[in-house]
Amino acid sequence: MGEQNVKPMTDEESRQGFMRSLLKEVQALEDMLERGMIETGKARIGAEQEMFIVKRSRQPALKALELLERINDDRFTHEIGLFNLEANMSVQEVNAHCLDRLEAETREIYQLARRRAAEMDLDIALVGILPTLSREHLSLDAMVPSPRYFALNDALRALRGKDFEFTINGIDQLNVKHDNVMLEACNTSFQVHLQVEPDRFARIYNIAQLVTAPLMAAAVNSPILLGHRLWHESRIAVFEHSIDARSETHQARGLKPRVHFGDRWVDESVVEIFKEDIARFRVILTTECEEDVLAMVERGEAPSLNALRLHNGTVYRWNRPCYGVHDGIAHLRIENRVIPSGPTVLDEIANAAFFFGMVAGMDAQEGDIRERLAFDDVKANFLAAARDGLRAQLNWFGDRYLTAQELILEELLPLARSGLDHMGIAPDSAARYLDVIRDRVEARRTGARWLLESAHKMQEQGTRDQRMRCLVSSMIDQQSGNLPISRWQLAEFCEQLDFRDSYQFVSQFMVTDLFTVRADDIVDFAASLMDWRHVRHVPVEGDDGELVGLVSHRSLLRLVATGRLGPDKKVTVREIMNSEPVTVAPETSTVQAIRLMREGNMACLPVVKDGKLVGLVTEHDLIVVSSMLLERYLAAEE
Repeated sequence: MGEQNVKPMTDEESRQGFMRSLLKEVQALEDMLERGMIETGKARIGAEQEMFIVKRSRQPALKALELLERINDDRFTHEIGLFNLEANMSVQEVNAHCLDRLEAETREIYQLARRRAAEMDLDIALVGILPTLSREHLSLDAMVPSPRYFALNDALRALRGKDFEFTINGIDQLNVKHDNVMLEACNTSFQVHLQVEPDRFARIYNIAQLVTAPLMAAAVNSPILLGHRLWHESRIAVFEHSIDARSETHQARGLKPRVHFGDRWVDESVVEIFKEDIARFRVILTTECEEDVLAMVERGEAPSLNALRLHNGTVYRWNRPCYGVHDGIAHLRIENRVIPSGPTVLDEIANAAFFFGMVAGMDAQEGDIRERLAFDDVKANFLAAARDGLRAQLNWFGDRYLTAQELILEELLPLARSGLDHMGIAPDSAARYLDVIRDRVEARRTGARWLLESAHKMQEQGTRDQRMRCLVSSMIDQQSGNLPISRWQLAEFCEQLDFRDSYQFVSQFMVTDLFTVRADDIVDFAASLMDWRHVRHVPVEGDDGELVGLVSHRSLLRLVATGRLGPDKKVTVREIMNSEPVTVAPETSTVQAIRLMREGNMACLPVVKDGKLVGLVTEHDLIVVSSMLLERYLAAEE
């Protein structure tokens, strides 16, 4: 989606015209391959650094455009979310110290972004998914106001025909229903590029697919989304669903989502992938195309293939084939998209070195890997690594079943070391980066494990919103020192952090672990719940989660006082519940909630979204909020 001048499909004529251009460009690429017009004899690598912009409160800051203006560096650009930035590193010729140069520039990029952000009282966080993201940050108001993003959102919404809905099961379960593609902005990565010889593309691409699972198992850094603990690399599930344009009919028929790993080995050439994606996925955007690409090839000129690149940019393979032209010379590369952003620049370059080394080592040492492992096993490995990280059980050569940790330590690190040597990487450079991987894997301290263990350590302290902010605060502090994740200390609950921003809206501190009753339940059950759970209010909900009433401790006392409650008397919840309780929405301000409770002399406010019960706020919660804010005020006065 790098093209800035994209346009939505407005009618069938524009769709048909773009498709004609697309088909011609596929033919042009085939002709170029036959004529030997794709660059050979060059080995290059590159990378893209994505990052989150955060406030001092460690919550997302919608300041991408202002920060880009202040940075004023052509390497930086925006992403879909106003709380994201992306930077493109210089292309590196593969030689002894190319990884060191890549690290130096990536660190320079990171430090430059932090310095300019600090001038705006902001900061930068490197992580696959920012723990402090909330649903309020995922509206279209948080989308970069670029025509291409709105065109993409409208096109995918039109194809799907309804909201994006999915469930992710991890330690917690997250059910998501969202009306735009901004969930894509939850994810940031460290994407690496490897230029590939055209006649070796199929072999190298297949090897890249094979090693992606162990690479991801070692690199996972995205276990928390919207406060829920999910997969170790939740980006995989989130990204797949965030732009899933399939209708229910297409899903039932087995149509693949636009974000996918693939379903088979590549046999002969890169063109196989482009043809499959054109056949499977509808054209959704258009752009200006060259007049006659076939004639350009005939003249020996390398066309830009704008239509092919645009369509390829709307299909998100985790290893994506890329065509490009530089100084009039066309080339092919593989873009690996699974490595998450962070935890540190050093960790990211180590992940890249591990990937490049495994690919080169496998290429030098192995025969046809298609004969060694079924593609279905490779795909299963990919999903297992995303879910479980280093604890994933992976299928490998010789019909073996190993943990990712065992496979990496015993076989893949030595393979990567030989591969980097084969590439001409200096031994001290290769050792430095692969030792970072070894230390991380031996200690089983990935970014994901650090986040989950830190969250568990703080689980009895503060609200969930506060704990998420402490995670991000500790993460930023430690990644700025560039110590690898294997040497990080677990995050502590940070008493010094100003938590006023954690209490702006009721969604930030409402109770969501609710015990409810149905209207036809007997009152005895409601009374028992209050006794068992030490609560004074029990919501009444319908079978589909809709709020239908509220039972209070006071209403039970009145029932007892009138003599209507006894061992031989059956009274239902419906008879005593308040069927029209005052409610608030998750985005209701804390001040407004306090005012409502005070003016209505209420001790409880159910929180409702789209008619469904999502939480509860009580006077006890607001007393805690008030006391904390008062404590901060008095401390400031001193």
